[in-house]
Amino acid sequence: MTKISTLSILASFLGLWLTSFMKNETQIIVGFILIFSFGIVHGANDLLLIKKINGEKSTTYWTTLINYVAIVLTIIILFSYIPWLAMFLFIIISSYHFGEQHWEKQNILKGKILAKLFYFIYGLFILLLLFRFHEKEVIKIVEGITQITLSQKSISLSLNGTGIILIVLFIYNYYTSKIVQETIFLELLYLLVFTVIFKVGSLIWAFSIYFILWHSIPSLSSQILFLYGEVSLMNIKAYLKSAFIYWLISIIGIVILYFLLREYKIFDAIFFSFLAAITFPHVFVIEKMFNIKNKKAE
Repeated sequence: MTKISTLSILASFLGLWLTSFMKNETQIIVGFILIFSFGIVHGANDLLLIKKINGEKSTTYWTTLINYVAIVLTIIILFSYIPWLAMFLFIIISSYHFGEQHWEKQNILKGKILAKLFYFIYGLFILLLLFRFHEKEVIKIVEGITQITLSQKSISLSLNGTGIILIVLFIYNYYTSKIVQETIFLELLYLLVFTVIFKVGSLIWAFSIYFILWHSIPSLSSQILFLYGEVSLMNIKAYLKSAFIYWLISIIGIVILYFLLREYKIFDAIFFSFLAAITFPHVFVIEKMFNIKNKKAE
């Protein structure tokens, strides 16, 4: 078990302990504060990552920035005109992103289709597990964005089906990967921890605990290691300094969105769409980063 995983488990149960002292409204506020801080910061240095990925290639900063913003605007437009497709794509790439970040250090079946399938199914299972314990809220959010009403049964069936596929992939990887054999019980412990978190906490609080402790912080560690060669206090400060302006722009955008739409019931849906839009390009940047790391490791 890595130091980050150990701290994540301890911090997760600290978060669950705090749940008994916080009202649902407080959980939502603190959860959003965590998402707005660590959550957005972990995706705020994509341009620096792209520069590192491109190396000596001739792509300029402004070309990169324009392309990045174009992707964000495209996703926002997609959410505006074909929201069900945007939501579907968001779930797909987010699932892969969560699974890839969790398993990338294991290097199981690296570079192969089965590895990518495993990342996707693992991440999808995590999301569906969260949805299963907060079905009514999830159904309301999805309906607000897509005008499509999901049923609780569809969420349960999706979780069960994904769980079966995940079990099959775990069994296959257990017999083909020594790393999986060595970590299988630890990974099952993690899944148990996630289940407890999702069941006990409110939707936003449970998601923020997972998103910050189990995704954003490990991702920050991976990015700092990729950019600077090691994770140190000096490099953490350098990362935060570089990310600050992009983090600030994102926060200003969200604040403006809030004051413009706070009186409307659609605010939650539009707010979620905004977060989804800035997530799309980040996922592809991290995918490229991991591909380079894996090639160097070969």
